[in-house]
Amino acid sequence: MKIVFLDAATIGDDLTYESFEEIGEIVVYPTTSEIEFEEHIQGADVVVINKLKLNASNLPKASKLKLICLAATGFDNVDLDYCRKAGIGVCNVIGYSTQSVAQLTLSMALSLYTHLNEYTEFVRSGEYTQNGLANRLSPVYHEIAGKTWGIVGYGNIGKQVARVAEAMGCRVLVYKRTPIEDTECVDFNTICQKSDILSLHVPLNDETRNLLDKEHIAMLKKDAVVINVARGAVADEAALADAILKERIGALGVDVYSKEPFDAEHPFNKIKHLPNVLLTPHMAWGGYETRVRLLGEIKENVISFYTRKNRCRVD
Repeated sequence: MKIVFLDAATIGDDLTYESFEEIGEIVVYPTTSEIEFEEHIQGADVVVINKLKLNASNLPKASKLKLICLAATGFDNVDLDYCRKAGIGVCNVIGYSTQSVAQLTLSMALSLYTHLNEYTEFVRSGEYTQNGLANRLSPVYHEIAGKTWGIVGYGNIGKQVARVAEAMGCRVLVYKRTPIEDTECVDFNTICQKSDILSLHVPLNDETRNLLDKEHIAMLKKDAVVINVARGAVADEAALADAILKERIGALGVDVYSKEPFDAEHPFNKIKHLPNVLLTPHMAWGGYETRVRLLGEIKENVISFYTRKNRCRVD
């Protein structure tokens, strides 16, 4: 069995792949360009990808391919219809990044809600030393306890964020397709109108694409903190940027973008320098322990596929 990692650089350069040698021949490519694809995939029985897109334009070049392993939970970068027709299995990894994504969500919320950017810059610039006062309390910040935290999407990550938010004294509202007991579930209009902090944790599909659109952004509180750690396209990025520039919302934290990396024309270029904006390079999922766990899950998926147990199949 030949296992090929096609874009290993996207899961870090501090990991070891030695354990995969127990189950097959391993080839690890940091990146794979369109020109390199046919060469890199030559003879592969299994490929592991993270960001690379596999579809009808390149998969016909993979004549031996039997399994695609996603180093991720989302699978929107793989043409599942083509894979079904070609008899290629597809597996993802579920739940591996819950703690890491929840941690960044909380970090963004607390930093933005407490204006850490502004206070840190006040000291870093030397103004604190020159000012002569022992403390500074501007801009005004508020306690998070007693605020309403709206969670859009209630999978593993959403539930973990809810647990942390509740532990900090927040009222938690949840928007999900099927309401459940023991959780304060509301419709999307209500969660936009009521939330002091609104965090997005939904997969990208036809139902969630542009879910937080211009109309719903207009419903948000003037001081609302919005955090997107789901997929860039679940929100109207231009409308979010406009809301920040016109001070219609309080702050914005984003780790995911409709195009990654975003280009010079992206609307977030107009706001990335602002103290009430935190933009990170799609790193929420990538704590070291998270990535070690990810590789272990991928290995188990390969073993399962070849023993016909069909673990984590998405096709």
